[in-house]
Amino acid sequence: MQDIVISHISKSFGEKRVLSDFSATLKAGGSYALMGASGIGKTTLLRILLSLENKDGGEITGVPTRIATVFQEDRLIATLSAKDNLRFVLGNAKDAEIEALLTELGLAESLSAPVSTLSGGMRRRVSLARALLFDAPLLLLDEPFKGLDKDTKLSAIQAVKKYSQGRTLLFVTHDQEEASLLDATILLLSPAEP
Repeated sequence: MQDIVISHISKSFGEKRVLSDFSATLKAGGSYALMGASGIGKTTLLRILLSLENKDGGEITGVPTRIATVFQEDRLIATLSAKDNLRFVLGNAKDAEIEALLTELGLAESLSAPVSTLSGGMRRRVSLARALLFDAPLLLLDEPFKGLDKDTKLSAIQAVKKYSQGRTLLFVTHDQEEASLLDATILLLSPAEP
């Protein structure tokens, strides 16, 4: 695992510039909260790190080939259960870990229910569990705690803290408390220069 160095990244969509000369270094094994106003480029930066979006300029080095991700959308298979959604990515070998983490996230009663029958907050926790158990040195989480009530959010944050040990964590949030609870260094995105 190595540091991820983001140097002078720029990105525009047509006439709208969302990232302008953004630079940061993510130390290997560090925890980072990406913050800033809505529409300022937080998700775009994650998509660039995932190679789902091309940057217009700048350079990024040190990004591993395996990345665990929670997208803004849950991206689950609606007809599969919570357990089977995780098995689909992780295989059967991790059954005990899958059940333990889903239980830790308050989903013990819903392990076998199709995710289409779960609430938005429950689906969010299934997506989070899938990312946390995926064997990758980098975790990119886009608003991983949205839709969770206070107690559920606290247990989810504890799970992230536990399962991100030894990995680099970059997550998008609008909540200073989430950053604080995860001992995260804040990376603040400012409005792009026109």
